[in-house]
Amino acid sequence: MSSAEVVAVYPNRVRIAVHDISDLADGGSVEVGSYLKVYDNTECAIIAIIENYSIELRPAKQGDLERVYMIEAVPLGIIDRDGHFERGGGGIAIPPKTVAVAFKDEVQRIYNTVDCENRFHFAQLAQDEEVDVPVDGNKFFSRHIAVVGSTGSGKSHAMARIIQKATEFRSARETGEYALNNTHVIIFDLHSEYRTAFPKANHLGVDSLILPYWLLSSEELQDLFIESNEEQSHNQIAILKKTITDGKRSRFKGSDEHRNLIHYDSPLFFDVDDVLVAIKTKNEERIDTSTPTKKTDKAGPLFGKLDNFITRLENRRNDRRLDFLLGERVKSVQLEQVLRQFTGYVDGAESNVTVIDLSGVPFEVLSLTVSLVSRLLFDYAYYFKKGNTEGRSETPLLVVYEEAHKYVPKSGLAKYSSSRSAIERIAKEGRKYGITAAIVSQRPAEISETIFSQCNNFLAMRLTNPEDQNYVKRLIPDSLGPLTESLPMLSAGEALLIGDAAVMPSRVKLEDAYPAPSSSDVMYLREWARPWHDVLFAPIVKDWER
Repeated sequence: MSSAEVVAVYPNRVRIAVHDISDLADGGSVEVGSYLKVYDNTECAIIAIIENYSIELRPAKQGDLERVYMIEAVPLGIIDRDGHFERGGGGIAIPPKTVAVAFKDEVQRIYNTVDCENRFHFAQLAQDEEVDVPVDGNKFFSRHIAVVGSTGSGKSHAMARIIQKATEFRSARETGEYALNNTHVIIFDLHSEYRTAFPKANHLGVDSLILPYWLLSSEELQDLFIESNEEQSHNQIAILKKTITDGKRSRFKGSDEHRNLIHYDSPLFFDVDDVLVAIKTKNEERIDTSTPTKKTDKAGPLFGKLDNFITRLENRRNDRRLDFLLGERVKSVQLEQVLRQFTGYVDGAESNVTVIDLSGVPFEVLSLTVSLVSRLLFDYAYYFKKGNTEGRSETPLLVVYEEAHKYVPKSGLAKYSSSRSAIERIAKEGRKYGITAAIVSQRPAEISETIFSQCNNFLAMRLTNPEDQNYVKRLIPDSLGPLTESLPMLSAGEALLIGDAAVMPSRVKLEDAYPAPSSSDVMYLREWARPWHDVLFAPIVKDWER
């Protein structure tokens, strides 16, 4: 009797009875996650990954019981008689003929089918770290990427390592040492984790970030200045629209013909202080109703109705935390200067990576900040390609949205609408203009489905929440569903690599980021075991108050 035989073939799995497990592996080990070759009589073979196994006791000769291993494996692709690998589980002739373990060199040859010029490597096979798992770099970075996993699974380390490898790409190919290349990565960093991973990056915090209010769209301006549930919100929107449009027209230096074309959303400068004065004037306006014999007046249509609006405008304008958005320094900058800081073209300090540290941005304007930067980056990519004589995107961008569930949730709340719209636009149209989104989240089930459904490459790390597990399962092909059963059991740094760029779905171990992001857990017992630490409260309070 053969050591192993196929006893059932289903659309998404193969069932194999193994009588002698050591014979199957030629003395090596076989475990969940090992690769099998299932041959047919045309010398083609299915490559399948072992999903699970059970042991059955069956009657044997002389009344003994025989131990039979029942293995279920998920088909990943087909190796034809010429040795070429194609993804997909169909195409094998019936009946299957023999079963054998795919050994390390055979698995490596499959992964090495990625074209050498496009090969991008950041992980090894989890079951055997001597097997490199490259991806097609063009397909990886030109399709949107999702990196999901619970807290502590290693998402930030994984994303940092991918970016580090991307910025080292030229050195590995050409020079043997790092030099500035044409990589352009922008990271939205909510918790100041990436500064240590990219010490030479262009770091933008609230003290150095320049994001002029006059570049906000009408929707973003209303999010910033208007409470939509207020009784007078309709009047507030109307007066804000009129005063801002008038302010843009009054400061425009072009022809009257072009001035008349300026509208609420035109990306032109207006002075927020002039807007505040104009709104105060409307709030205090009285209309002259005098007659030749009597001098009288009456309250204007908005008299006293804009008090709350004015208070909110003044509070925003005077909030020093919002100087990067509403302070005096943003009144004199040009759009080019704003774009240069995000794309790494800062005079004398060019950088492949720009880290936008959002830890100091007040939560109430976090979504708006992400929205504006995302929209500016998309428009930059659009106009760059439009103006290129060959229609090429010569400075493709990777935009990393760390903790994306914080600013693009499924929630229908108005305060998230602008950021959701901006990122969904990148997700749906960005590939055409050379701008790719990397969505990093510990709660994928809470993120806009429009965004996740556009991702073609997934790094699914350990997920312990059943809702998140089910969400990820729905996003990947049905035939790969069984692979996701391992999501809650993955070790830190392990991931399921799935997508267009991968040769075949794989359980991988990611290389450690070096330098590492500062996202490690606090070592409570180590710190608590130290002698009592005297805290200097004065500098903490000073920084806080500032």
